[in-house]
Amino acid sequence: MSSRAVQSIAVLMGGPSAEREVSLSTGRECAKALRSEGFDVTEIDAGEDVAERLKALAPDVVFNALHGRWGEDGCIQGLLEWLKIPYTHSGVLASATAIDKERTKAVYRAHGLPVAESRLACRDDIEARHVLPPPYVVKPYNEGSSVGIYIVREDANTPPKLAEDAAEVLMVEAFAPGRELTCTVMGDRALGVTEILTEGWYDYHAKYAAGGSRHVCPAEIPAEITQACQAHALTAHEALGCRGISRTDFRWDDGKGAAGLVLLETNTQPGMTPTSLSPEHAAHAGFTFGAFCRWIVEDASCGR
Repeated sequence: MSSRAVQSIAVLMGGPSAEREVSLSTGRECAKALRSEGFDVTEIDAGEDVAERLKALAPDVVFNALHGRWGEDGCIQGLLEWLKIPYTHSGVLASATAIDKERTKAVYRAHGLPVAESRLACRDDIEARHVLPPPYVVKPYNEGSSVGIYIVREDANTPPKLAEDAAEVLMVEAFAPGRELTCTVMGDRALGVTEILTEGWYDYHAKYAAGGSRHVCPAEIPAEITQACQAHALTAHEALGCRGISRTDFRWDDGKGAAGLVLLETNTQPGMTPTSLSPEHAAHAGFTFGAFCRWIVEDASCGR
């Protein structure tokens, strides 16, 4: 399909994941921007009837604004492949791989990208003993937006007590100290690098609440670190098989120079809310929010 043929867009948003509210915010912002670009836009809160609604609507392109499980783990992508509807962001395999943090790290390692030590462990083992020497982080291996994270400090005498609704298997990752950096890839181009400044941990509130964090774009870091982040983000994007846009997050221990940089994860469905990072990267590269959303749609419509 030629990108010029795109007239109607269905924006998938909401859904049943733990990141529903973030997705609704992303979807509304993108729908508004796409309307301003002249597209005919329908917003769809993705429920059990999503396939029937999409078949009835028959949009030229689906803008996937879903976050978390079912929306960015390959499930909705497989449905859209079955329905033969072009869609934004990454495909089935890249989405399924990137949502799984441990599988993502295996891809990183295979391509020489630096990562922190980690392993998957059962919740009973995590609560019974220190699976890794403190400090370390316990988190779901298949969620985003810093949902369900526990930080075990260096001086912790006992392992963490997990919430009753915590998953049976979680990732335990060595705590990576340092500054929080992130870089968006847009097609075959790595955009700028942002440093994220917060009063404490970059948690769900810091990511999405107004004033929860401060973004410095471009990051005030040495040129070699900027270039390394951009090169690593592009390598991760390509190695995972991502398409459209992705965003890779880093920690940088500035006391160790280039050796202090590690990759945390790659987001195949970066947030597009008023406080999100990828729109800031695009703005710094000269794209209005509307033009950025248009590029994402037109990239999807070109086919692969």
